[in-house]
Formats: sequence, C-alpha cells, structure tokens
Amino acid sequence: MSRPPLADDARGFGSVVGIALLVLVAVLAASVVGAATLSATPDAAPPQVALAVSADAGADRIALTHRGGDALSVGRLRVVVHVDGERLAHQPPVPFFAARGFESGPTGPFNVADDGRWQAGETAAVRLAGTNSHRLSAGTRVRVVVYHGAYELATVTTRAA
Repeated sequence: MSRPPLADDARGFGSVVGIALLVLVAVLAASVVGAATLSATPDAAPPQVALAVSADAGADRIALTHRGGDALSVGRLRVVVHVDGERLAHQPPVPFFAARGFESGPTGPFNVADDGRWQAGETAAVRLAGTNSHRLSAGTRVRVVVYHGAYELATVTTRAA
C-alpha cells in the first residue's frame, strides 16, 4: 500500500506544529519559574516604630500610641494582649468594629471606619468586655505585642492605673 503524496502546502505543517508546541512549553516553564521566584522573595524590612501603651482599669481600656517612625497599615497588624502574664482568651482582630471579648467601637486606627493607616501621634484603643478572660484592676500588668505580617514590631508593657 502506498500513500498518496502530500500536497506541497501540507508538507511543512508538522514542523510548524512542533515549533509552536516547543514555544508553548518554554513559555509555560518560564512562567512557573517566575511565579516561584516571586513568591519566594521575602518581604521588605519591617517598619520601624516606637509604641507606648497605657491601661485604664476603671474603663477596662487599653490604648496604644504611635510615638514615631513609619506609618503602619492596620490591615497587616496583629495585636496580642497579655494581662498579668496570661494571654487574653480573645484578641482584637484589628481593624474591627465589634469583636468577641471587646466592647464595640474601638477608637482611632483600630476602628474599621478609620483610614487604615496608623501614623505617629495617633492613639488606638480597645475596651475589654466582660466576656474576655481577664479584667483590668489597678496595678494589673498589661503587655501588648504588635506584629506586622510575620515581624514582631514592638512589645510594650504598663501597669493599669
């Protein structure tokens, strides 16, 4: 059995398909390598800030003041509060308006209605609710750790007044 000869315009079709497939494979491989490289790069250096904390036992209020340094994106922050060495059962999910373990309506940059940036001179405050594991009393030691992404930015302590 012999095959009929191919027309002149069909002879180069196999080569074109092969080249197109090789180009496609090369582009896909470059995309995968590029995506892996970009996702593996570490975040830039963490912001540099100076924070201060105060605690008001009468109001069950904890306030953090941004004393200087870089402006912070509140959406990237995680705040962990300890009272007398014990981590609170419920932590403030900043920014928020209402959260378990806290009175509604935090003030300043921790309020979801704020502009999302915490700058020098601004104070953010939360009030502990009775549903949290600890309440403040005069002399209670309060420690607050603030994280920005994976970085610990600051640990500040005070005694409730």
